[in-house]
Amino acid sequence: MVWVTRRLPKSVERALEEHFTLRWQRGDVPLTPDELLRAFREADAVLCTVTDRIGAECFAQPHRRVEVVANFGVGVNHLALDAARAAGVMVTNTPDVLTEDTADLALLLMLAVLRRAGEGERELRGGRWTGWRPTHLLGARLGGKTLGIVGLGRIGRAVARRAHLGFGMHVVAWTRTPRVPDGLGYVELAPSLDALLARADVVSLHCPATPDTQRLMGADQLARMRRGAVLVNTARGDVVDEAALVAALESGQLGGAGLDVYEREPEVHPGMLAREDVVLLPHLGSATVETREAMGMRALANLLAFFDGTDPPDRVA
Repeated sequence: MVWVTRRLPKSVERALEEHFTLRWQRGDVPLTPDELLRAFREADAVLCTVTDRIGAECFAQPHRRVEVVANFGVGVNHLALDAARAAGVMVTNTPDVLTEDTADLALLLMLAVLRRAGEGERELRGGRWTGWRPTHLLGARLGGKTLGIVGLGRIGRAVARRAHLGFGMHVVAWTRTPRVPDGLGYVELAPSLDALLARADVVSLHCPATPDTQRLMGADQLARMRRGAVLVNTARGDVVDEAALVAALESGQLGGAGLDVYEREPEVHPGMLAREDVVLLPHLGSATVETREAMGMRALANLLAFFDGTDPPDRVA
C-alpha cells in the first residue's frame, strides 16, 4: 500500500491506481506529525511532497513498515536522509523534469521586478490608473544587465541560457564546482560569492538547501550587493534571511526582490507584503500541467522500480 500525502494531477492519480493500493490524505493539506508516523506504520511506501517535514522519528519508530519514500520534487532537505539510511529506507526524488519551468519563472520574476509589473497591476485593479504618461512607473531594462547566478546546477544553467541568449545579459556565476559546464562558454565564474554580489545588477539564487546554504543571503551578503540591485529566489526559502532582506529594501540598499519561496512557508514576512518593490509568488516554480504530471510519473517510475526489485533511477538515499 502507498500512502499519498497530497492530491496529484488526475492523470498521475489514475496511473498510480493502476499499480498500487492507495491511501489518500483527506483534503489537500499537509499531514500532521502524528499522521506521518501512522503512515510510516501502515504503508509500504509514502509518496510525499516538499511540504511534508519527515523527521528521524518516522524512520526510527519500532513498528515502521515503510520501505521506500518517493518524493514529489527535487529538493530533499525536508527529509531526514541520515535517519532513512540508518533504517534502510530508500528515498527517491524527481530531478530534471522541472528545470525549464523553474528557469522560466526566475526570468518572470526578474522582469516583473525591474518593469514594476506587480505595482502596475495593483494600481490598475485598484482603480488608481489615470492613463498613460511619459514618467509613469518607469522601470529598468533587463537586457544588458549583469546577472549573478548562485548555483550552476540544472536550473542555474537554464537561467543562464535564457538570460544571455534571450536578453543579452552578461552572466557571472558562483558555484561549488569551479568550472563552467560545456555549452556555457559565455558564463564567467566569480572567485567568491562576495565577488559575484559586488558585480551583479540582478542576483538569482539556484543553490540547494543544505546546512551550508541556510541563510546564505544574510545581512552581510545583502550589504555587499550593488546598491539598487535586485534579488530573486526560486531555490529554497531558508537560503534567504527574510528579516535582513526587508531591512535592505527599507534602507534602499536593494532596489527590489522577486520571491517564489519563503523561510517559513506558507508564512511570508509581513515586512514584504506591503512593499511595492517586491513581487511575491506562491511557490509556482514547477506549476505547469506538463511538469507536475511529469513529476508524478517520475515518482511512479521510482516506486515501480523499487517494488520490481530494481534500483530506482532517482535514488538519493
